[in-house]
Amino acid sequence: MLSLYNTLTKTKQEFTPINPPQVRMYVCGMTVYDYCHLGHARVMVVFDLIARWLRELGYSLEYVRNITDIDDKIIARANERKISITELTDYFIQAMHEDAAALGVLPPDHEPRATHYIAQMIAMIEEIIANGKAYVAANGDVYYSVREFPSYGQLSGKSLDDLRAGERVEVDTHKKDPLDFVLWKAAKPEEPAWDSPWGRGRPGWHIECSAMSKALLGNHFDIHGGGADLQFPHHENEIAQSCGAEKNSCCEADNHFVSHVNYWLHNGFIRVDNEKMSKSLGNFFTIREVLQKYDAEVVRFFILRAHYRSPLNYSDAHLDDAKGALTRLYTALKNTPPVHVVVESQLNDYTRRFYEVMNDDFGTAEAVAVLFELANEVNKTHDAYLAGCLKGLAGLMGLLQRAPAAFLQGSTEEQNNGLSNEAIDALIVQRQQARAEKNWAESDRIRDELAAAGIVLEDGANGTSWRRG
Repeated sequence: MLSLYNTLTKTKQEFTPINPPQVRMYVCGMTVYDYCHLGHARVMVVFDLIARWLRELGYSLEYVRNITDIDDKIIARANERKISITELTDYFIQAMHEDAAALGVLPPDHEPRATHYIAQMIAMIEEIIANGKAYVAANGDVYYSVREFPSYGQLSGKSLDDLRAGERVEVDTHKKDPLDFVLWKAAKPEEPAWDSPWGRGRPGWHIECSAMSKALLGNHFDIHGGGADLQFPHHENEIAQSCGAEKNSCCEADNHFVSHVNYWLHNGFIRVDNEKMSKSLGNFFTIREVLQKYDAEVVRFFILRAHYRSPLNYSDAHLDDAKGALTRLYTALKNTPPVHVVVESQLNDYTRRFYEVMNDDFGTAEAVAVLFELANEVNKTHDAYLAGCLKGLAGLMGLLQRAPAAFLQGSTEEQNNGLSNEAIDALIVQRQQARAEKNWAESDRIRDELAAAGIVLEDGANGTSWRRG
């Protein structure tokens, strides 16, 4: 039986879907104004792993991961580049898809954009107002009245009395209470705006996930996920909004926990050399920057060999270690070509233990340990059946599916030339963006960097191709 750690209840619980074998899962995705960073990589890979495992267990999963394509940072970046918001977001959505594909992340079933669900957000805000949990302020903004939702703080463990204005909550003189948060923002000059019952404006950030999850998964669904940084205030506000818009059993008190979602899952933070990743500290890395140095499967393996809820410490030493470990697994398959094996939980002791640890809140660290036990046995016995088990079990994690010689050769090329194939492709995409923005100095810098690594670029009518010189 699968058990999950539920952030809402702070306990590990047996997973019981609302309507088995159907499972509905919503994960907070990216705000697309820049390239995805390591924190985004962890969210994408972790919930890709969870989606794969739910399907392996026979559940019919409907997986939604949203895209935030309107907010203050997006507006500011588009203005800075003197391009439309759609041009900016379309570009970075494509870049996100490229990064996800490089990391072996399968597409979600639905990838809703916030701007496509404005009508649903307005309808939900109207319901919240009608239920007495929101109000229209004098400036035309609409605010959620936090003190009208007594269960507020249950997810993050914060009480209303402990939350003080001026720390995490923006002070606004138009609010009735400093803790109240915005559902709808009145239009400002030169900003995108939509018609609403309260005048032209645009939605607040939090309402989009409540509205899109309801539109695609219904009022009550099984799993909601995201990074630990979203517990407060984003996910706390989502619960308040979704329950504030509904009067049904899913939001009635049950052992004092109130939510429209049964299981809340959060992955841990990324740290860099034991410090919080931050642009201000100069230790902020995009996925593309990391892929300039490391094979994408190495990065995926690095993320998955730690438990999803634990902090993950990024450093070159840790990535080098992950690279060496993945090389050992591929070497076992190279030396003993595997036969095709359809793995299942009771096939042998290795598969039994693999399924057991994965069913214990997705214990990938222990699952990787089983893979190394199998690899050691394969190296001793050269048993093609066990090699097939190794490849089959790793495949459930999205690993070891390339031809071993190709991975090992790529690893050698990376050592010899300093750049993997994925890193070269990522640099070419960055160069194309620089050229589109007429940033010729940056375009030339990237070309020179590639040339120094022995990479020859050939620009043609159909785009840019490359070869190793």
